[in-house]
Amino acid sequence: MKKYAVGFDLGGTTCKVGFFETSGKLLEKWEVPTDKRDNGEHIIPNLAENIKSYLGGKKISTDEIEGAGIGVPGAVTPDGYVNRCVNLGWNDKRALGEQMTALCGFPVKVGNDANVAAMGEYFMGAGKDSQSMVMVTLGTGIGGGIVVDNKLIVGFNGAGGEIGHIHVDDDETETCGCGNKGCIEQYASATGIVRIAHRMLLGESIDSPLRAMEHISAKDVFDQAKAGDELANKIADEVGKRLGKMLAIVANVVNPEIFILGGGVSKAGHILIEKIRPSFEEYTFHACKDTRIMLATLGNDAGIYGGVGLVLS
Repeated sequence: MKKYAVGFDLGGTTCKVGFFETSGKLLEKWEVPTDKRDNGEHIIPNLAENIKSYLGGKKISTDEIEGAGIGVPGAVTPDGYVNRCVNLGWNDKRALGEQMTALCGFPVKVGNDANVAAMGEYFMGAGKDSQSMVMVTLGTGIGGGIVVDNKLIVGFNGAGGEIGHIHVDDDETETCGCGNKGCIEQYASATGIVRIAHRMLLGESIDSPLRAMEHISAKDVFDQAKAGDELANKIADEVGKRLGKMLAIVANVVNPEIFILGGGVSKAGHILIEKIRPSFEEYTFHACKDTRIMLATLGNDAGIYGGVGLVLS
């Protein structure tokens, strides 16, 4: 195996780049602005030019690079085709892996950004040394990634791991961003938690510091729950119940060794796991109940670590 590898985490504003030894040691990281002009046609050439310039400055040959992996915010098929990334301006299907390989001069693998972040936690984060792992990213929405025996489960059309759109409520009247109703994203994402909070503030007469807040955040809810506020704990209990049920559904299908919780909401810490566990154990098949639930450890670097994980897997 060659000495170095590169991880890219491509977002709508910037692309994070990590330069690694193939042992998994991060040597240096930086960001490149995402140039979305002309329907995003400059994005990949800019990244290729940036990494080639970096290698030139370090006097490192492309022959010393094992490869690179890139996570992109869209569905990616197993053969490296990206099926549209609207927030990058890409409205067509493109062979991104082939394009980057040709421009960079070393092999480049491509994956969905949430899946690649999961690979990062599996490769060098909380899931390291596990055989199977499911990561749930709790942010503005909910993403996920499934890794079994060192392999990402990406699905036929690249939509594997769309955990945020598992259905958990038949009675929901509001529509999720995906067009369906009752998705877990509507209850346990950062925006979903705020949504539940506003519903409970209207439906409950319990006094709470949350009532004095002009703009409630998911962090506010969990901070007040940790401080002992009754209403905040009811909201957190509802979130945990929904998440626990969703994880039970996944566990009964995948039976992973570990669930890893990442994203901004996971910064609530262990109270989130405490709220999830009772519901998870209630709904899970008996042979799956001992699945561990842990917090992610790599933070915003999960994507670049996952890019290298794609190369080494």
